[in-house]
Amino acid sequence: MSMARLVITAVTVEGRSKSEVARDYGVSRVWVQKLVRRYQREGPAAFEPRSRRPHSNPRAVDLGVEDQIVRLRKRLTKKGVDAGAETIAAHLQMAGVSPVPAVSTIWRILSRRGFVVGQPQKRPRSSWRTFCAEQPNERWQADITHWRLADGSEVEILNILDDSRINLAAHARRITTGRQVVDTFLTAFGRWGMPASVLTDNGAVFTGKQRGEGRVALEIQLGLAGIRLGHSRPYHPQTCGKVERFHQTQKKWLAVQPRAATVVGLQRQLDRFGRYYNTVRPHRALGRRTPAQAYAGRPKAVPTGPVIPAHYRVRTDKIDAGGSVTVRHNSRLHHIGLGARLAGTPISLLIHDLHIRVIHRHTGQLIRELILDPTRDYQPRGLPPGPPKRDPGGHATGGIPIPAQSAARSRSQGWPKATRRAPALTPARTAPPSRAGMPKHPTTATMSQDTC
Repeated sequence: MSMARLVITAVTVEGRSKSEVARDYGVSRVWVQKLVRRYQREGPAAFEPRSRRPHSNPRAVDLGVEDQIVRLRKRLTKKGVDAGAETIAAHLQMAGVSPVPAVSTIWRILSRRGFVVGQPQKRPRSSWRTFCAEQPNERWQADITHWRLADGSEVEILNILDDSRINLAAHARRITTGRQVVDTFLTAFGRWGMPASVLTDNGAVFTGKQRGEGRVALEIQLGLAGIRLGHSRPYHPQTCGKVERFHQTQKKWLAVQPRAATVVGLQRQLDRFGRYYNTVRPHRALGRRTPAQAYAGRPKAVPTGPVIPAHYRVRTDKIDAGGSVTVRHNSRLHHIGLGARLAGTPISLLIHDLHIRVIHRHTGQLIRELILDPTRDYQPRGLPPGPPKRDPGGHATGGIPIPAQSAARSRSQGWPKATRRAPALTPARTAPPSRAGMPKHPTTATMSQDTC
């Protein structure tokens, strides 16, 4: 029960004088008289306490400034860029408004005008654990996000962001390959310099650890330059939070632009957004400076990590029906020829950078040894060419007839039909077939390295 109800009841119901009630309850007689008059005018509503807010406030924000805040909110939201209280305060300062209302005041104005919707389900900022590099180029973050063109087809956008929040690269492609990731990084190196470290997620173009002990092109390229490469924990995008948050800002801007019809059109939009993001948009985490100002304001870090050592791995596989086995090097798939007669043979590959030995998985017998040629897909065995191909009439493809007896003799001298059962496992290099027929035992001479 409020004091007002007690006082009013004592006067109107009990019939006591106003002076007596004021003296007994230790209140002002004037206040008792005001309460009684309010009760006579408004009835039971007089029991409730009234607001003590003044009718006017000389320090209140001018109505014109409030309207300008609302216009900025609408304009920035329409452009698809940040339109929070801090961003609006920065724009007011750039527009020459003095004094600029406090961020909390702008937030209250937006709330009062209905522009702020509460999100109580969000995790509080006090629980965040953040980290940031001290110098530009100390840490880059890279990630791939997706976007749809006007026809509904999906494309991939590779974004690279420095911890100073400057957008170093944004490239749209139908599908981003490991080689294209390296090309994007090399272009960024030429413009911005080399970073001390790079942080990515566990995508297939960023690391090969999820598929064994191999290395992708980015790991090799960064390792050779002494750039440390780190990865976030699987299913924990918060580790790469800066570039993940950049995805949101980028997509928010793209959503209010005309939907691009081609990858080239989308790339033009990304370039335009990158210029705005780096040089115009004030960043909250940078004290309302632009990312370009924050990046240029401090000395740059340089790579200091160790150069990657030689790469060793052992991989088990089975020779395919075509007589070859695949090896991935520098994000490129290479086929090593071993012979169709060995199809289905279980093998082990002993890999030391480009030097590869292929052995039988169970017996350890050497099948082939070679130096991988990274410039070509198929790694041939280097054997002499076989007999010319024949058409159904027994003629060679060049038009020269081959006698049937000669063709039969050629088959008996070492060119068996494809349907004949494969012989026992033999090394890749053997002595050439003699005219008397194939030798009963393979040549066991030491094999030199096959440089492809």
